[in-house]
Amino acid sequence: MNLRRQLLLVSLLTLVLPWAGCQFIRETESALREGQKNMLGGTAQAIADSLSQFPAQFLASGSDGIFRERQIYAHPLEVEPLIDGYADDWTVSEASSRSLRGVDGDIRFTFGTFRQHVFLQAHVQDDSVVYAPSPATGTAANYDRIELTSVDAEGNRDLFVFASEAPGALIGRRRTEDGLVEESRIQAHWLSTPDGYRLEARMPRRLVGEFLGFAVINTDAVDRRGVRSASFQGAAPGRFITASPFLTTVIAGYLQPDLRLIVTDRAGWRLATAGQIVGGRERAGSAGWLRAAYNLVVEQGEQAALAEPHPLGRERETYIVSALNGEPASAWFRSADTGRAIVAVAQPVWSGNVQTGAVILQQGTAAILSLTNTALGRLLNFTLIATLGVALALLGYASWLSLRIRRLSAAAERALDDDAARLALPSALSSDEIGDLSRSFSQVLRQLGNYNDYLRTLASKLSHELRTPLTIVSSSLENLEHEALSDEAAQYTARARDGAARLKKILDAMSEANRVEELMQNVEPESFDLRSALESATSAYADAWTKRRFRLDAEVDDAVLHGSPELIMQMLDKLIDNAVGFSREGDEIVIRLSRDDGRSRISIFNPGPPLPEKMRHQLFDSMVSMRTGNAGEHLGLGLYIARLIAEGHGGTISAENVEGGVEFRIDLPEGQVAGG
Repeated sequence: MNLRRQLLLVSLLTLVLPWAGCQFIRETESALREGQKNMLGGTAQAIADSLSQFPAQFLASGSDGIFRERQIYAHPLEVEPLIDGYADDWTVSEASSRSLRGVDGDIRFTFGTFRQHVFLQAHVQDDSVVYAPSPATGTAANYDRIELTSVDAEGNRDLFVFASEAPGALIGRRRTEDGLVEESRIQAHWLSTPDGYRLEARMPRRLVGEFLGFAVINTDAVDRRGVRSASFQGAAPGRFITASPFLTTVIAGYLQPDLRLIVTDRAGWRLATAGQIVGGRERAGSAGWLRAAYNLVVEQGEQAALAEPHPLGRERETYIVSALNGEPASAWFRSADTGRAIVAVAQPVWSGNVQTGAVILQQGTAAILSLTNTALGRLLNFTLIATLGVALALLGYASWLSLRIRRLSAAAERALDDDAARLALPSALSSDEIGDLSRSFSQVLRQLGNYNDYLRTLASKLSHELRTPLTIVSSSLENLEHEALSDEAAQYTARARDGAARLKKILDAMSEANRVEELMQNVEPESFDLRSALESATSAYADAWTKRRFRLDAEVDDAVLHGSPELIMQMLDKLIDNAVGFSREGDEIVIRLSRDDGRSRISIFNPGPPLPEKMRHQLFDSMVSMRTGNAGEHLGLGLYIARLIAEGHGGTISAENVEGGVEFRIDLPEGQVAGG
């Protein structure tokens, strides 16, 4: 991984800043919400203390604080519905309709109160409606109808019947000793629907006792038998529970903006409701990405819909049940779609040692939400800009830093390849770590240059220093041969002379490099045809090394060079000798001549072992050899001499591993004058 990518990854650590900011916002939002809970809890306690003075109001609504399945709850209506059979003007939603048990939801009904009247809305699914005969005076189950059973505190029982001869307005009937008589104070409307019929009725509150039951008689169109479905079993209906106007008036005095107050009896029936929570406006217009980010940051609560008053009139949320059991509790709700949040508290109401009900306060968190939403938006904007700026700055710095390192690396490689170890490297004057590295490289390259200079002159120095002692040894051995020696001494003398002869060959090879350098400076250049010279040399090599095969591939007809043909052939001899030394009997050594961009190229291929990668840059240095074992006079000077000749003619020499062996390449410019 390069330096830029590493610093780019490091720049991602700046994302810790928005994460920490989000955590801070989350903690702030939790602290503000907890403070709001405490404030609402104190307010709820004060309201509960004031309501404890009115224990009778919790019973006047018809509730005895005990829940029974047969009880009927009447919702308080905000406006008076029009008696026309339609439910669109009811302020109680259709979701509040209650299904009768045991009839699979085929019958739904809802009661409501407005001022001094009780309203009924019922929807019955019936494939074949059997209308009442004219006049409908009997009580036999021979037509479809709806019945209301009312029982007052003294046990007096009334039966109200709603039956129609045809869809339209009708007057409810009351059962008396004389049968069913019309009750003009009861208005109703029978509306036919595709799946049955709908009934809407209004009756004075004083006609309804403390107990009320609802029943539907569905008559079969064929055998005229009626099936009765009722909200109660047996003869006694359940209590009729209504909201308390007095408690509603009392809690209205505690209203605040965006606050809802609910009072329930011991069983959870809603006796009073005041105020409402403004929803959906806190985050109107917020960007989708900001809403998603907010949902990830803030603590998740229960669904906001659970905070709404229960459509059946009985509150059973966990925190409310806790208050009905005498323990204050709190909860909070939040909508994931709009971000609307609601803090709710429930406080029991005590009258002396008796719990009469509970008071519930619910308040929206518009201020908290607006504050945290704004803070989150600004935090995300600032941190994203800061992160982007830091990433770009680090990327630019990494690019500049990697450029300096690449320039330093390229200069170091160039210094080695071009034999310019004493050249100054980039950033040598900088005071940072790269400057220190550049100066260290320069010092190493200077030492390497001095060492290379020493190696280049080592051969000539050794040749000069050893030649005189070798001459003395050789002459002494010659004189010794003329003396009378034993057979064993003569054998040792012959071995010494062989060793001296080999040593002389080595010294001659060491001196050859110096002679080549001197010749390159003093040679008289001449023009010659390189192709003809290679053809003649190839034939000579085939005669000299009969156990190898030689082949010349010339891609050009003529290649005129200006230089020393003797030195060029000497260079070629060194390369061929190297190829023969690293090949096996029967191998083919190929000599190619080609032209590339105005330069003549000589390529010599031998199927020998590949070059070690670490030796490629040192292969043409003085005193460097890859031969193993007893190499005789091979001291690594042959390729060094070949390099001197190639560079003396303005060319270059290189070696590459190719498929099946090694290829040496010499590029010589045409028209170049050697020694110039």
